[in-house]
Amino acid sequence: MITQKMKYALKALLVLADEAAKGQPEPLTIEEIAKRSGTPKRFLEHILLEVRNAGVIASIRGRSGGYSLIKKPSDISISELLRTIDGPIAPLPCLSRRAYQRCEDCTDEATCRIRKVFAEVFWSYLVIIDSLTLADMLRSGTVAEQVIGAE
Repeated sequence: MITQKMKYALKALLVLADEAAKGQPEPLTIEEIAKRSGTPKRFLEHILLEVRNAGVIASIRGRSGGYSLIKKPSDISISELLRTIDGPIAPLPCLSRRAYQRCEDCTDEATCRIRKVFAEVFWSYLVIIDSLTLADMLRSGTVAEQVIGAE
C-alpha cells in the first residue's frame, strides 16, 4: 500500500508533467500545484523538497519561479519514487534489495515458509512496479486513478 504522502507526490508530478507537455512550460508555484492536484499546500512543500533532492524536479526562485520537471516522464521510475518517498517497498526486511535486514525471529531464511510465500508475491509485484514510469501514468488515466485513487 502506498502512503498518502506518495499519492500527493504522484499527483504533483502528474501536474508538472502535464505542464511540461506544453510547448513552453512555465514553472508552477506550490500554490498552483496544490490547486491543480487537489493536494494540501502544507504537505506539498516537504514532499516537493524530497522529490527535488532526488533530482526529479527543480525549483526556481523569484517572481516567475516555481517547480518544473528536469527529467522526462519516461525517465521517472515509479518504484524509485516509491523508495524515495516511502522507503523500502519489500513486505519483509529480509526481501529488501536496498534495506536488507535479517528478521529477528528467523533461524533460517532458506527454509522460512513466510519468506518464500511473500518472496513470490513480491517479485511479481517488482516486475510490474519496476517497469512503470510517470509517462505510463500520463498515458493511462485509468491506471493513474487506480494507483493514486480519488479522494
